[in-house]
Amino acid sequence: MESISKTGLAVGTALLLAACAACSGGGGGGGGGGGAAAGPSTATVTAVPVQAETPTPLPTPTRPPYGPVLAKGIDPLAKALAQVATAKTLGEFDTLLGRIDTAATTAGTDLRWASEPPEAATARAELVASLTKLSSDAAGVRKDIKNKGVCALGSAQAELGASEGLAGVGSALAKMAALGFQTTFAAPQTPKQQSRSLDNGTLVREGRLRGEGVFKVDNGGKSDAVVSLALNGKSVHSVYVAKGAKASIEGVEDGTYEVFFSGGVDWDSDAKAFTQSCRFTKFQDTLAFETGRTATSWSITLQPTAGGNAKTDSVDADSFPQP
Repeated sequence: MESISKTGLAVGTALLLAACAACSGGGGGGGGGGGAAAGPSTATVTAVPVQAETPTPLPTPTRPPYGPVLAKGIDPLAKALAQVATAKTLGEFDTLLGRIDTAATTAGTDLRWASEPPEAATARAELVASLTKLSSDAAGVRKDIKNKGVCALGSAQAELGASEGLAGVGSALAKMAALGFQTTFAAPQTPKQQSRSLDNGTLVREGRLRGEGVFKVDNGGKSDAVVSLALNGKSVHSVYVAKGAKASIEGVEDGTYEVFFSGGVDWDSDAKAFTQSCRFTKFQDTLAFETGRTATSWSITLQPTAGGNAKTDSVDADSFPQP
């Protein structure tokens, strides 16, 4: 389409030049008052080549020196990590993890561009890779907090402390320090991940057991659980049931009880809660214990059962009665 347009324009230009040449010649003859007729005029069009300007090359950016870039990148990360041990709540720690993620990503990006001396090339590559991994690890802990993979501050701190990326950053910066590149980085002090439990059948909460009712629990699930009988939203009796085990509460007094259970890993006796892989559930139906000619006995199973007649609902941790 483009070549056709150009051809049409060239023909039009040639015709216009020829017509003007004839007009110029005829006008000269009439003005001469009968003089000899002028011969045909000719016009010459000369193409003048235009020399293209050579673009001025842009100057090559100077890569910044490595030392200042390293310090500038690591300082915000070091400041964020220094607050890990002083976080007061899981929510506060979650926000801090976001800062660690951002600081590690920014530092890694900046260090890819800085001009490191040849002897630091290997350590720099190791550091950048470790910063990327630390960013991913911090995001992973935040995801576990959201999904209840970790449910307590200490457990979340422990998961970050075991981060492969955090260890890698420390190792790479130690090599940098040996080459003369000092930073303010210091690995945070964090607790170790734990896996505490109670003996099967331990009463976590023992109310008045002066009745004749019996409450039996069969935990066929994949994690330990604490099962509670509650009145008016408050736990009255709670029993620890290990995974794959059975336990019971005897002497339950008459009344209509709600049934709650929490499951997970690492039971914190002080907080009365699991710190990892926690879940909170409530049975939809209540259990009525009545003393008559015979005592009431109820049995529940903590796993999906074919033909089971007890439906459950997930419960928010904030509204779950403490065992």
